[in-house]
Amino acid sequence: MKTKIAWSHIFSGIAIGICGNVHGTTIDNQGKPNIIFILADDLGYGDLSCQDGIDIQTPTIDQLFSQGVKFSNFYANSTVCSPTRASLMTGRFPDMVGVPGLVRSNEQNNWAYLLPEAITLPQMLKKAGYQTALIGKWNLGLETPNLPNERGFDLFHGFLNDMMDDYWTHQREGKNYMRLNRTEIDPQGHATTIFSDWAVDYIGEKAKEKTPFFLYLAYNAPHFPIEPPKEWLDKVKQREGEIDEKRAKNIALVEHLDFEIGRVIKSLKESGQYKNTVIIFSSDNGGLLSVGASNGDLKGGKLDMYEGGIKVPTCMVWKGHIEPGKLAVELGYTMDFFPTICTIAGVAINHQIDGIDLLPGIMGKEKTEQERMTFFMRRDGYDIEGFCYYAARKGPYKLVQNRPFEKFQLFNIETDPQETTPLEEKNEHFIELKFGLSQHIKKSGAIPWQKSEE
Repeated sequence: MKTKIAWSHIFSGIAIGICGNVHGTTIDNQGKPNIIFILADDLGYGDLSCQDGIDIQTPTIDQLFSQGVKFSNFYANSTVCSPTRASLMTGRFPDMVGVPGLVRSNEQNNWAYLLPEAITLPQMLKKAGYQTALIGKWNLGLETPNLPNERGFDLFHGFLNDMMDDYWTHQREGKNYMRLNRTEIDPQGHATTIFSDWAVDYIGEKAKEKTPFFLYLAYNAPHFPIEPPKEWLDKVKQREGEIDEKRAKNIALVEHLDFEIGRVIKSLKESGQYKNTVIIFSSDNGGLLSVGASNGDLKGGKLDMYEGGIKVPTCMVWKGHIEPGKLAVELGYTMDFFPTICTIAGVAINHQIDGIDLLPGIMGKEKTEQERMTFFMRRDGYDIEGFCYYAARKGPYKLVQNRPFEKFQLFNIETDPQETTPLEEKNEHFIELKFGLSQHIKKSGAIPWQKSEE
């Protein structure tokens, strides 16, 4: 049975209700805003100047963080690409939709298969009259039935696979995965610039129409290989002096990304659509330390279940609705943007999801639910040989297993944000989180995520 908890007048003249069991909400369908979700790939928590990065300059993203709400306790749903993207697209824990690990073109190293019956965010938004587009990286399927156009996107202009082996040739293991919808294409130039060009073109086209749009702009940058344009690397080296080469390249790739996002924002303003566009910025996981990324003071990085692997810089801008400079301290997760965006679009959710609507907390009407238990996982080949490792969180307490076969450790993230002092295993929170995780594993174990060839 669904229950409704009323909370009203979040926006002037608009009443909103929450469906408690499925975390969905409905709003007046008039005056729908455009929605752009910008997702960086492997962006470190400390790799923005607004995140106390002392050797990096990101004025465009900094401005986004200052013009809306900054989430100070926001987490990707996994420490690698595909699972977090699956959570954004479905509002679910990634292993609940068949994506505990990475979608790859090599069958032996593929550890995910997005459930065909999973309902995606663009499918929901189309119900509300939105045009939907994905520009950039998909990484949730390379063939039917999991191509972007089959999962709710009217337009797909981007890259199907997990990573590019070169930002200029755009290939993966000698194959071309660049597509315009289903058609193979071979664009010329740096991938970050290409995706921005396509986004600017799309925004310009939509300015001529009255239909609201949802644009999922998913960059490959700053995922390795770290290949910034030469002029951007030269600029960083000249400015920073005696700087490590790996660090200089990572900074240059991020600063180039910042510049290109600036072009997209400029196109919104010049076309008169900025005031009526919700802009969300986040990353799919933490920065990879071995290639020069910075996660600030956080412990660990990409692939780790420590904070540096899953805590990500995130903001949301909605001019006239979200107060500039607002700070949201409540816990949030990538999957939470599914119901949050549905609320903004005015579409009700009538199926089971795991994410919760963040708008009540953002608007100060009620606190985001803090006592829910959440789970992180990564299953893969290579370094972990097909095994899985986990983390679980409830309130300030976090249970961490950083690699398969390691012992679980419990930390209080509020008092020990660097995860240096594990609490005792007999701690009641250790016992509660360990049991809760076991039940989640039991539940997700019924979800198929692989197709085996006999």
